[in-house]
Amino acid sequence: MNIKTRIGGILKNSTLARISVIGLPDRPGMAAMILGALGNAHINVEFIIQCIDLNQQDHFVLCIERDDLSAALRVVEAATREVRARSIVHDGRAASIAIFGPDFRERPGIAATMFQALAQAGINIEAISTSISTVTCIISEAHLPDALAAIQRHFDVPG
Repeated sequence: MNIKTRIGGILKNSTLARISVIGLPDRPGMAAMILGALGNAHINVEFIIQCIDLNQQDHFVLCIERDDLSAALRVVEAATREVRARSIVHDGRAASIAIFGPDFRERPGIAATMFQALAQAGINIEAISTSISTVTCIISEAHLPDALAAIQRHFDVPG
């Protein structure tokens, strides 16, 4: 019998929208510019990832509450107009699902097990963020029930 890895629990949010800002110049202040503008507009950013591609272009993925999407798009478009982002794309039906546990740092393979569970369920991961105690994935809201079931099949989840 396959022994499941015990986790502390599952966190989920089915009311998100995802905004991807693609192709910003890689220079100091890009994150501050975007996040500062959203903060000034009283829009809370619940998920942030940023990476740099081989052409030294920044790419940001942000998740906000779905009800803030229209306002957030206006803010991000205005904030990035001068630096000419290559594109800004969005999905108004995003969700997050995360697993957490107190000792993830000492237990290799937790993220891989989660990603395998989602892959076996046919769920595409749109973004990933991790910390020493949490693995979070952004997925399509439509797949959240299946993602929850897949994680529960692959992990030992409390009560």
